[in-house]
Parts: sequence; structure tokens; C-alpha cells
Amino acid sequence: MDFYIHEWGDKKRKVKKNMLKMNRILWPTDFSEPSYEAFKVAKEMALHFKAEFHLVHVITPLPPFAPAPKDRPSFDVAAYVKNLRLSAEKSLQEVIGKKVGNKLKAQAKVLHGDAAVEIARIAHKKKIDLIVISSHGTTGWQRFLLGSVTEKLARISTVPILIIRQTQIIRERTK
Repeated sequence: MDFYIHEWGDKKRKVKKNMLKMNRILWPTDFSEPSYEAFKVAKEMALHFKAEFHLVHVITPLPPFAPAPKDRPSFDVAAYVKNLRLSAEKSLQEVIGKKVGNKLKAQAKVLHGDAAVEIARIAHKKKIDLIVISSHGTTGWQRFLLGSVTEKLARISTVPILIIRQTQIIRERTK
């Protein structure tokens, strides 16, 4: 194990090199512009630590629909959710192919459920060392009505979270 001598005033002590080691980094995405800002940080950290890079998208459940009248075509929820899943899987694979490349060991997963709960669950299951997620910068009534996946995740996750704040988006909304 590598050590170096750390000097603090007149005291010297042995300290382990690379005390902070990250083997697995998770990037949850909703494919929004702010999430791609968090992607840049997550990828850079994964490259620095030579960590596995996990990409996750969560499809939130649709609210229940009232049955369509018999004289009108009904909405096929199962087919819609299947198309959402296929589209998300394709998008994650494109991110791996175009933005991650072969420099990192990357895994993509599409989940279904409450986004914060599913992100926390997969992070625990995969023994993730760090979650890197964006904050969309919603404030006031929008945050109250829509909630925040990032805020909820910060409350329920047992895994450390790095939140990338979207200052440019916040500035534009306050103009």
C-alpha cells in the first residue's frame, strides 16, 4: 500500500495515498440538457478513478386512465410504455457509443417506477460509490407542484450524491 508523509505544522504523519477510491459511478438521466451537464462531470470522475460507469433512466408510471368509450379507439398503455422503454434503451446506448466510447466500462439500465426510489435502489444493489445528478433549478410553485427527483434522492439515498447545479438555467428563468 502506498503512503506519503503529510506535514501539518510541526507534526508529521503517514497517510494512505488515494484514500478516496470510487469503483462505480452512477449517472441518472432524464435526457434533459441539465442532465448532460452532470454527465460531463460523472464521465470525468469515472475516467479519473477508472471506475465502472452506470447510466440509468427511470420511466415513471402513467396515471390510471378512465376507460375509453366503446365507440372510440382506446389508448394502449402497455404498447406506449414498451415504446418508451425501447426509446430510452436506444438513447442510453447512443450515449455510450458516442459520448463514453470504449475508455470506460459502461452499463445502461432502464427502470420503471418512482425515479428517486429506483435510483436509490439500483445504487444500493450495484454498490455504487457515487451518484452524479443534476438539479434542474426549479423554484417556487414549480418545485412545489412537480417535486424534485434530486431532492427526494438526497433524502432517501444511502449512497453519496454529487449534485450539479444548473446556474445558467436558473439565471435565464429569473430574467
